[in-house]
Amino acid sequence: MLSTMQDVPLLISRILTHGATVHGSSQVITWTGEPEPQRRSFAEIGARSAQLAHALRDTLGVRDDDRVATLMWNNADHVEAYFAVPSMGAVLHTLNLRLPAEQLVWIVNHAADRVIILSGSLIPLIAPLLPLLKTVEHLVVSGPGDRAPLAGATARVHEYEDLLAGRPTGYDWPELDERQAATMCYTSGTTGDPKGVVYSHRSIYLHSMQVNMAQSMGLTDRDTSLVVVPQFHVNAWGVPHATFMTGVNMLMPDRFLQPAPLAEMIERERPTHAAAVPTIWQGLLKELHTRPRDVASLAQVVIGGSACPPALMRAFDELGMRVVHAWGMTETSPVGTMARPPAHAVGTDEEFGYRVTQGRFPAGVQARLTGPGGERLPWDGRSAGELEVRGPWIARAYYNGPGAEPLCPDDKFSADGWLKTGDVGVISPDGFLTLTDRAKDVIKSGGEWISSVELENALMSHPEVAEAAVVAVPDDKWGERPLAAVVLKDGANAGFEALRAFLAEEAQIARWQLPERWTTVESVPKTSVGKFDKKALRKRYADGDLDVTRL
Repeated sequence: MLSTMQDVPLLISRILTHGATVHGSSQVITWTGEPEPQRRSFAEIGARSAQLAHALRDTLGVRDDDRVATLMWNNADHVEAYFAVPSMGAVLHTLNLRLPAEQLVWIVNHAADRVIILSGSLIPLIAPLLPLLKTVEHLVVSGPGDRAPLAGATARVHEYEDLLAGRPTGYDWPELDERQAATMCYTSGTTGDPKGVVYSHRSIYLHSMQVNMAQSMGLTDRDTSLVVVPQFHVNAWGVPHATFMTGVNMLMPDRFLQPAPLAEMIERERPTHAAAVPTIWQGLLKELHTRPRDVASLAQVVIGGSACPPALMRAFDELGMRVVHAWGMTETSPVGTMARPPAHAVGTDEEFGYRVTQGRFPAGVQARLTGPGGERLPWDGRSAGELEVRGPWIARAYYNGPGAEPLCPDDKFSADGWLKTGDVGVISPDGFLTLTDRAKDVIKSGGEWISSVELENALMSHPEVAEAAVVAVPDDKWGERPLAAVVLKDGANAGFEALRAFLAEEAQIARWQLPERWTTVESVPKTSVGKFDKKALRKRYADGDLDVTRL
């Protein structure tokens, strides 16, 4: 027996139309570094998205399934591309502007991008690569920047505003199959070539609904969201699409991502919500301690990408900003969990313990833990295994290039269709995930596992430590032992013996887990999306580039 419900496809064009009409007065506010930011209403974004779609179709010849790439900062023009490209039936491909040149070239060629829309300030990044980009026919330049390096480009160069000028402000958005490709994003390629994840209209629509739910980000039209997480990083965690569903104002920082301008944005524009990786918030915290600002408006700070140190969470609590921990990855769109404590824990000693977990799985994400032998482990808060997930906004395969079938490698996707996340952790009986490590970063010492994340969080709770990363290094006796690399705060002089004693006495780390090898670094190496790059740290150790003290 079939239902009597209408079969209306879940499309990005419906999100755009809804936001541009029902929430037409909401704004996309782009920081310019000038006294007054650029302000564009959702209604204007809707009209300009239609103009962009006409330009792409009529002038640049973009057709269904063509890939249109963006190499842009977070700004209103980028939001227009977010909606115009998939709504017209093409595929938006966001390029990570922080990737090494060779990876950027590989990704553009693998995706077969025909058009690149780019911010003018990023011309120096793309211009030297153009002779290597085999499929790019058009460059569309948005905003200020020297165009001279593009003078000899074989691709045709267009000005963004010139393309839009005089175009119709309405577009007859096609009725697409909701499972059709809408956007694509490549992983950062920390091991091997980057891998392409292709999101459908359906997956983005359902994910956007989850983002707005009270148990997730809980956004409403009374909010302004400071979108620091880059638009090239997993669709900016779904925030741009979610805001058009609910009328949330978006405050876009463009290229002004340093702590001082971020603090000024918060003080002047009064956002209530923000989302970014921990390193952004560590820099902002230092700025606010050096130059206090009125940041009381910012009630909710979503931190994901990597684990938020509990010490950072407590520091923001003292400023009146409540951190909401989240977990996800490129393959999960990204929302996989959100750490909102259950009602019975709110206001009790249990509450903080729930907040420092990665969070609870929503109804759209199924999860299971797998042991070393493939056995299923219980949700008892103690049994640690690799996390596997599945759901309507979770990838089932990687993109394998034009005209090829999707690649489904055995080491990333299970035979029964679950994503193997590579994260190791435990799940409580009420569905809260606590990650103890990445599978590749677990320290296997004498047959026992040591959690690098636990050691890092404990070290970063020390008042003189700004950052800390712990990696496994070879050991003749135990196989592997932890190496602690610490970044001390300005003016700090804590010694390694004192830090080791702190781990034992204050953090109550078991003595056999305490690192014997210690080093200081100016900063912990980071990946293109701000996570600790432990592979780079291990290489520096192997190459003898670290000054290591053994206690």
